[in-house]
Amino acid sequence: MWLRNCWYVIAWDHEIPAADSDALFSRIVLNEPVLVLRKADGGFVALEDRCCHRLAPLSKGRREGDCVRCGYHGLKFDGTGRCIEAPGIPVVPEKARVRSYPVVLKNRWLFVWMGDPARADERLLPDNFSCDHPEWTHKPGYLHYDTPYLLICDNLLDFSHLSYVHEATLGGSTAIAQAVPKIERIGGPGQQGVKVTRHVPDVPPPPYYRKMRPIDSHVDRWFIYEFQLPGTLLMDSGGRPVTDAADDMSRAIRLHSCQTLTPETESSTHYFFQQSHPARVGDASLTEGIYQSLIAAFNEDRDMITAQHRNMLLQPDAPMLPLAMDGALVQFRRLLEQRLAEERSPGESTLHTGVGDR
Repeated sequence: MWLRNCWYVIAWDHEIPAADSDALFSRIVLNEPVLVLRKADGGFVALEDRCCHRLAPLSKGRREGDCVRCGYHGLKFDGTGRCIEAPGIPVVPEKARVRSYPVVLKNRWLFVWMGDPARADERLLPDNFSCDHPEWTHKPGYLHYDTPYLLICDNLLDFSHLSYVHEATLGGSTAIAQAVPKIERIGGPGQQGVKVTRHVPDVPPPPYYRKMRPIDSHVDRWFIYEFQLPGTLLMDSGGRPVTDAADDMSRAIRLHSCQTLTPETESSTHYFFQQSHPARVGDASLTEGIYQSLIAAFNEDRDMITAQHRNMLLQPDAPMLPLAMDGALVQFRRLLEQRLAEERSPGESTLHTGVGDR
């Protein structure tokens, strides 16, 4: 079902308690409970949140330095997952350990590697630069979905829905659905996925544009994004007044968005997102306004996808009718199936870097 030899976001960095805090952070990823500790040196530890003794959550225990002690029977585990103390047992059995996951922080997103630890490769991390860049400003967001992650991937891969689901928020024009996107397969060093380019000329500006600056004309809008395995969207978007010259970007609205999906279970998903605006434009009220616009729009998405999922559960074998607008999501699903098949193959011996996969 899920690609495992890849990085998934488990949290924004601000969600993880400080090293001197008594609080413990845990989140389910790919049906596995994962405990994350911030170490005294600023690094991170990710451990299976399930004691090897009676399977109690370690997050119900307490941290002791960079270690965690199970709150049920007192076993103490270090950052590698090895039990280093078991009350009443002089020699701790070698098998007394929990799984440790590779973990890395990049631009405020904390990633965990859910597959073979020996294959963890930071070249596979997405370039979420605007999550932590002095030239861009945003407010980080998180939503929880009670739907499978691939349904949300489908939604992000087909922006024609903006015209209808987000008519009063992010969309503002049926022309978005009418614009035919250019779809390309990407496979450079590290990343694999699809690139979608959609230009929407001469349309009314969406309501949230007016939070950035007054616009007294129609705009030429663009949405250019890569959707990378296992489920990350990196997007340049914006709009330029049609009254301005084609090479004049002085009054253009420019945005950069990073969004990523992490499966929680077969039927639930973590959604991490942000939409950045240039730091020199606006103030904190603009940042908050863009964030609130996203929350409103993404709740619209969630309502629709949740209703879709409920319908699908009523008749799981009901077919879907493929249409032209599904081009990007079909390509992405094919790529995912290819990678899943390779991962299941016993002959797979090297980590994909994407080189030569076009």
